[in-house]
Amino acid sequence: MIEINQLSAEDVFIVNHLAKEIWPDTFKDILTPDQITYMLDWMYDINTLQEQVQTGHLYYLIKSEGRALGFMGLEPNYPDSGFLRIHKIYVHQEAQGKGLGRALLNHAIDISFDFDLTSIHLNVNRFNKAVDFYKNVGFNVIGEEDIDIGKGYLMEDFIMELQLKKA
Repeated sequence: MIEINQLSAEDVFIVNHLAKEIWPDTFKDILTPDQITYMLDWMYDINTLQEQVQTGHLYYLIKSEGRALGFMGLEPNYPDSGFLRIHKIYVHQEAQGKGLGRALLNHAIDISFDFDLTSIHLNVNRFNKAVDFYKNVGFNVIGEEDIDIGKGYLMEDFIMELQLKKA
């Protein structure tokens, strides 16, 4: 049985733990080990995650048969009113292809409708195989951006959008 639960600021340590398990496999063919470590320390610091929850980010944990296998981080009305931003959505490699990513995405769509938002946006590394997943579920590439994150590292992303309804 699949369950998705919202996390409180006190529970985001689970996201930190899962990211450390999931990221090395996800990005091993795209990023150097040093960049993976740098980005994990930067994006998944427990204090940073807690602060994000306190300022409106929504974090969700997905479990199957009681085991935590993925997470999602959302921000309503970002970058502008009417949008839901998926900042983070990851599923353990061994659980991919079993509907968990789709379940998280469906949950994000439900939240979009609850907030009366018109579309979902996300950034994804241009070389990440998840690009195909997003295209298969209806996202379109609406742009590209290279984001300098320091120490000579770039995030080379597609900006993708899933239009839910007319603005």
